[in-house]
Amino acid sequence: MPTKRRLVLVSGKRKTAVARAVVETGQGRVRINDVPIEFYQPELFRIKLMEPLQLSGDLWKSLNIDINVSGGGFMSQTDAARMAIARGLVKWSKSSEMKHVFDEYDRTMIAGDSRRKEPKKVGGPGARRKKQKSYR
Repeated sequence: MPTKRRLVLVSGKRKTAVARAVVETGQGRVRINDVPIEFYQPELFRIKLMEPLQLSGDLWKSLNIDINVSGGGFMSQTDAARMAIARGLVKWSKSSEMKHVFDEYDRTMIAGDSRRKEPKKVGGPGARRKKQKSYR
């Protein structure tokens, strides 16, 4: 009889980037858009992605985390993937202690950032800037 697999589906958002993560039992593989986290470039982004894994202890070494990220820029995608990893680990472990650890370290790992681009208004090239007036 086949064993029942446990899956956890979570998402993370930052600006216009959306990361969808699938957490399941495995050998500790973390992949972002089919790229293993060990080969993710540049190094600064890889370090940022490893933060929730390091804070969780050895829990992630028994899980496979597959993340699909789209939209936004490089940093937004990294932040969205980081949020998806943290939320996935919290949802998998069902631990309020782990959520508290992530919250204390960096609130954006769990809560996210609600800031969005302000819409453009009439009478100028951007949200605040207006056309210059000359009276002479």
